[in-house]
Amino acid sequence: MLVKLAVLFSGNGSNLENLIKKLHKKSFGKNEFEIALCLCNKHNAYGIKRAKKLGLETVIIEHKNFVSREEFDSVLVGEIQKSKADLAVLVGFMRILTPIFTQNIKAINIHPSLLPLFKGANAIKESYQSDMKVAGITVHWVSSELDSGKIIAQKAFDKTENMSFEDFEAKIHALEHELLPESIRKIFE
Repeated sequence: MLVKLAVLFSGNGSNLENLIKKLHKKSFGKNEFEIALCLCNKHNAYGIKRAKKLGLETVIIEHKNFVSREEFDSVLVGEIQKSKADLAVLVGFMRILTPIFTQNIKAINIHPSLLPLFKGANAIKESYQSDMKVAGITVHWVSSELDSGKIIAQKAFDKTENMSFEDFEAKIHALEHELLPESIRKIFE
């Protein structure tokens, strides 16, 4: 089966690049994966350059050009439906989505903490600064409540006492690059 993915991002795009390299035009079992849409809400996001370097154009829909979240979300939904994507994958897509999106699009998100802890945009920093002895990442279904959808997969690591923030963040991203493509493949197995 051909599985079409829409990848939504707002920034650097390292998870986008990882998905292109690990899944785009590749087969696993009975499934072949294709990134049918790269979509970004910021015209200057570095991820746009990453996608282009790997042969994919990005559709840019800037949220600031819309009066409401609902108006923005209905344009997103239209673009994703036009791509015929089977699944939308949010990789650092920094938008809180309304029911207009969540009730019409099957989507997953990668989050840089062990949910339900440390929701929102500052999860890496909050997790790093916490007293917890473990940290990690979560892949979850997108719901209309921020970072609260059903958990698909998690991966944890031990936080060492003298771990720098840079090393901590690098560990988070390394785990994301491993777990996200693996989770997408499993969803369609």
